[in-house]
Amino acid sequence: MNYENILIEKEKNLAIITINRPKSLNALNKATIEELNHLLITLESDKETKAIILTGSGEKAFVAGADIKEFSNFNTSEGSQLAAKGQELLFDYVQNYSKPIIAAVNGFALGGGLELAMAAHFRTASSNARMGLPEVTLGLIPGYGGTQRLPQLIGKGRAMEMIMTAEMINADKALDFGLVNHVVEQSELLTFTKQIAQKITNNSSTAIGKAIKSINANYRDGINGFHEEIKCFGECFDTEDFKEGTTAFIEKRKAEFKGTI
Repeated sequence: MNYENILIEKEKNLAIITINRPKSLNALNKATIEELNHLLITLESDKETKAIILTGSGEKAFVAGADIKEFSNFNTSEGSQLAAKGQELLFDYVQNYSKPIIAAVNGFALGGGLELAMAAHFRTASSNARMGLPEVTLGLIPGYGGTQRLPQLIGKGRAMEMIMTAEMINADKALDFGLVNHVVEQSELLTFTKQIAQKITNNSSTAIGKAIKSINANYRDGINGFHEEIKCFGECFDTEDFKEGTTAFIEKRKAEFKGTI
C-alpha cells in the first residue's frame, strides 16, 4: 500500500511512524486512520519490529485534532459510526497492540491527536507541547476514547476540568499530571524516545506482549486483571524467550531473545 499521509522509517528493531499532513497540522482524517491501521497490521506480523514510535511531522504539531470538514454535516447515526469505526480501526487497536507503541508528542496534541497519544502505551513530550480536548467548543464531546482514557491517566477531577473548560495544558503540567512520562527539548525528543524504545527492544517481546495484555485487562469491564496476569504469567513458561532468558541468567550472559513462542 502506498501511504499518502504517513511516513515509515525503520532502525534495527524499531519502527518510527510519522503522521505527515503538515498543511493541516497533521489532523486525522478518515484516510490517515485507515493508513495507520493498515501499517500497524503489517508491522504486527513483522518479526523484526519490536517497538514503535508514533509522532507528527514538523515542529508545530503531533496531531492537532480531527479533520472537522469531514463530519461537519453528520447526523446522530453518522457521528456514532464515525466514533465506533475510528476506535475499532485505530484507537482501541493501538491500546491493545501486542508491541509497545510510544507516542512522541511534538507540539500540539489536541482532540483526536491527544486521544491517539493516550491510546499509546506511554508518552514522551517536547517542552513546547500543548495538549487538550477542545471538543465542547464545537458542541461535541471527545469520541475516540478521550472521556475514558483521560480520567484513567490523570484522575476524574482533572479530566472533568480539562474536558469541560476545553483548556490546553503545557508539557510541564502534563508531566505533573502523569499524562506524559518525560519532557525534553523538541530537538532531543525523537533521540530520547528512541533510547527508551531501544531499551525495550532488548527485552523479551513475547513477555512484553503478555505484560501489555495483563495491564490493559485492569481497564476492561468484566475482566479480572489479576486472573489475566496469572494466565499470561503461566503462558510465558511455554515460550522460547523464557527458556533463553533463564538459561542466559544461569550462564551469566546477555539473553538473545527471538520473540518466538
